[in-house]
Amino acid sequence: MQDNQTVNQKEKYNLNKLQKRLRRNVGEAIADFNMIEEGDRIMVCLSGGKDSYTMLEILRNLQQSAPVNFSLVAVNLDQKQPGFPEHILPAYLEEQGVEYKIVEENTYGIVKDKIPEGKTTCSLCSRLRRGILYRTATELGATKIALGHHRDDILQTLFLNMFYGGKMKGMPPKLMSDDGQHVVIRPLAYCREKDIERFAEARGYPIIPCNLCGSQPNLQRQVIGDMLRDWDKRYPGRIETMFSAMQNVVPSHLCDGEMFDFKSIRHGSEVVDGGDLAFDREEIPMQPAGWQPEEDDASLDTLRLDIVEVK
Repeated sequence: MQDNQTVNQKEKYNLNKLQKRLRRNVGEAIADFNMIEEGDRIMVCLSGGKDSYTMLEILRNLQQSAPVNFSLVAVNLDQKQPGFPEHILPAYLEEQGVEYKIVEENTYGIVKDKIPEGKTTCSLCSRLRRGILYRTATELGATKIALGHHRDDILQTLFLNMFYGGKMKGMPPKLMSDDGQHVVIRPLAYCREKDIERFAEARGYPIIPCNLCGSQPNLQRQVIGDMLRDWDKRYPGRIETMFSAMQNVVPSHLCDGEMFDFKSIRHGSEVVDGGDLAFDREEIPMQPAGWQPEEDDASLDTLRLDIVEVK
């Protein structure tokens, strides 16, 4: 009996510690990018996955102590996928006392009609979703749209664009929508996926799988994700360092003539960003910059989320 109490106390301690870390990460991202302002009405996009559940809970938690007043409304897009458990999210949100709206649009039927069997559905699906969510934000009077992308998603996007698009382009923590009408924020931008996985498991969220795009095993994003996870196992701290690099860009040491005026460099020009070592190799630290291992960074190999079985 005493052993069980000790285990429960340790689990509660670890959960509290994890929640504090996520709160800190989200709070720092909100502050760094001015994501939330006085009087904002935040439309929280809730898919039923671990990321959006975690984002909603952390934002609700921060709402109690934030220096500004803001409101939240959760929105789920029911895309009419066969077997989608449409009762799960309303039941959860009502139990939590969260204002919400379920938007029903048969994007599944459109995607299946337009995309040949075996082809990737993500591009069309995301465009349809985006338009519907923008429209819904306007209807609800939302001033910000919150998406649940985390640090690992942002890094994956950077590598996807480098490997396949020939661009050094990631996923911004805050942006103006392509229609110029909405501000989109990503409060989980500083959060590690494995922290979110642990938190979601501990909280026991009723996870809903995506059977439309999540079931496509050969997506380029999944390949990149597997690559980054392998790096993280073999070289702890490198993921943190790569993300830090996205916040410390030195245009004068890249090759984009639009970002830096290389043509104007002449004899006697001002030294920019420390110049260059030219003939010597730059000294690179052996340890990842700014990385400190977390004491509870145990292996996640045995982690299992409580996935709702869809029949």
